[in-house]
Amino acid sequence: MAELNPQFLVRFWGVRGSIACPGSPTVRYGGNTSCIEMLVGDQRLIFDGGTGLRELGRSLLQHMPLEANLFFTHSHWDHIQGFPFFTPAFIPGNRFNIYGAVAPNGATIEQRLNDQMLHPNFPVPLQIMGADLKFCDIDVGETVRLGEVTVENALLNHPGEAVGYRVSCRGKAAAYITDTEHFPDRLDDNVLWLARDAEVMLYDATYTDAEYHDPMFSKVGWGHSTWQEAVKVAKAAKVKTLVIFHHDPTHDDDFMDQVAADTRSAFPHSVIAREGMAIDLNASTPATLIPVA
Repeated sequence: MAELNPQFLVRFWGVRGSIACPGSPTVRYGGNTSCIEMLVGDQRLIFDGGTGLRELGRSLLQHMPLEANLFFTHSHWDHIQGFPFFTPAFIPGNRFNIYGAVAPNGATIEQRLNDQMLHPNFPVPLQIMGADLKFCDIDVGETVRLGEVTVENALLNHPGEAVGYRVSCRGKAAAYITDTEHFPDRLDDNVLWLARDAEVMLYDATYTDAEYHDPMFSKVGWGHSTWQEAVKVAKAAKVKTLVIFHHDPTHDDDFMDQVAADTRSAFPHSVIAREGMAIDLNASTPATLIPVA
């Protein structure tokens, strides 16, 4: 039997939350919203379709025809706004399997992506896309198997609901846990389950504790967490590398530098997500920066 591809690479195409914030103050960490690519075994997985998906799509034009699997955590705009600009989806011969949990109001991921592109919100409808799009509704807690790759999900604590994902292959795992708010008195069991013994955990650390608890501008109830809580989860779940993710759009590069220093002092094996960063789970160094081609 032929040897299966052992690769497990995580690439960052969009690392911001809420709204894209391009410009000189964010040039080092990036201003695009959530989009992560994972090359695992012989599968290409994409998590969320924020504005970073446009940049990923441009890169994928050199790999056509292609097949990929898109997993959406939820359909807030910062996680779907790049989908109408995903060029490979307009090209016949490409195939995309698109996964998402049904929203609390019963809307499927197909309905939500379709509605985003209806007039007057967008000039062309989803149906103009020429690629083969297969929409797959998944249940919370359902396991998706793609060859030797396993994708698990669990419900997160976010307004309107969101799910986090865990990708496993050959004994290695990466957890994608974005858009979730920690509980005040305990760690979230779903988050711990997704992150358990993972080589890499991407965690929603939109705020600092000081911002989250600010007496005048409290962020309690907004559906996001802090880097301090990320460290607690990483330690409790025995995560090897923590990745701080979903940066607030008001946090410029200098602010992120300070978050990086503070996080590393509390959890040495941590990195701050940057556009263009890649993590090779098979490398001797857990977090390896690789330039985007």
